[in-house]
Amino acid sequence: MSDSESNPIREAIAEAIASHDTILFMKGTPEAPACGFSARTVAMLQTLEAPFAAVDILPDPRIRQELSAISGWPTIPQLFSRGELIGGCDIVSEMYESGELPEALGLPQYEGAHVGDGDPPESVLSGTQPNGLTQIENRLR
Repeated sequence: MSDSESNPIREAIAEAIASHDTILFMKGTPEAPACGFSARTVAMLQTLEAPFAAVDILPDPRIRQELSAISGWPTIPQLFSRGELIGGCDIVSEMYESGELPEALGLPQYEGAHVGDGDPPESVLSGTQPNGLTQIENRLR
């Protein structure tokens, strides 16, 4: 594809990343994750009470293809903060456990007893949703 050709999916992904402080591209939705990695990432964000937008990549395989082309990251989920890729579930988990995730998300330091002590709370392990602060946005359907 030449630079002069329009790519609506790639443009919509780039706009979604630019338009949200925190956005998670995942399989499924925060209420119904379609894979364990997406569920775990959602649970960590919700435990930190981090507002985020979410995009389900499953309805259109082009979303995943174009997202990976933009980010250079092959796996899902992919978490972005302030326009920058943070990473997938493994990196988000490491940052959560070390206590670095709130800062990476531009949040005040989380005072929860579990963040940074190596043991995520049960809600992170089970994928339950401890609060209703999640903003859901799927502009790419």
